[in-house]
Amino acid sequence: MTEQAFLAQLNAIIEQSHLLKHPFYQMWNEGKLSLTMLQEYAKEYYLQVHHFPTYVSATHAACDDINIRKMLLENLIEEERGNAHHPELWLRFAEGLGVERTEVLERDYHEKTRESVCALKILARSEEPEKGLAALYAYESQIPEVSTTKIAGLQEFYGIDTDEALSFFRVHEVADEVHSQATQAALVQLCQTDEQKQHALESTQKAVDALNLLLDGVYETHCQ
Repeated sequence: MTEQAFLAQLNAIIEQSHLLKHPFYQMWNEGKLSLTMLQEYAKEYYLQVHHFPTYVSATHAACDDINIRKMLLENLIEEERGNAHHPELWLRFAEGLGVERTEVLERDYHEKTRESVCALKILARSEEPEKGLAALYAYESQIPEVSTTKIAGLQEFYGIDTDEALSFFRVHEVADEVHSQATQAALVQLCQTDEQKQHALESTQKAVDALNLLLDGVYETHCQ
């Protein structure tokens, strides 16, 4: 499989199941979610944000290539450094919607949310680092566009416009553009055999399915 064909298949898998095609995000972009629906989403999605740095660190631990490890380390430091680490930024978003952070931290998460996190942990902890890298790419390649549309919807339909409430999305508009490009380059470098490329493609499909699974749970519970 050529590099070009590999990347084309990788991106086609992501595009086919892109998060912005999910009914929940479509309702968000059209202003059809109630504030309660957004609040429930904010509480539920925190589990994914909380665990995302562990996907990065697990993939880092599985990888032998020093340059790829350095890239992942920089990603991890951005996720968790300082008082404005990314889980904290998500809690500020929830507060901007009128949710107490204790409601988020003490949440009894949906089964599909827990399944989503579990699936991504399994991919990240694989002994084949291309699986973890592909899962990270499946997420990070979508987030800049998702973040832009979320900001627009929050401002236009819900009157949410404070820096505190929008900081998570504004950070990821930029950061994940850089991260996804670096992760894509690492995947190309790492996947030298057809077997490795196939591992990455299969992992990409599992990752996008897991990410959509969380939204399925929120949509089915609070929007139908």
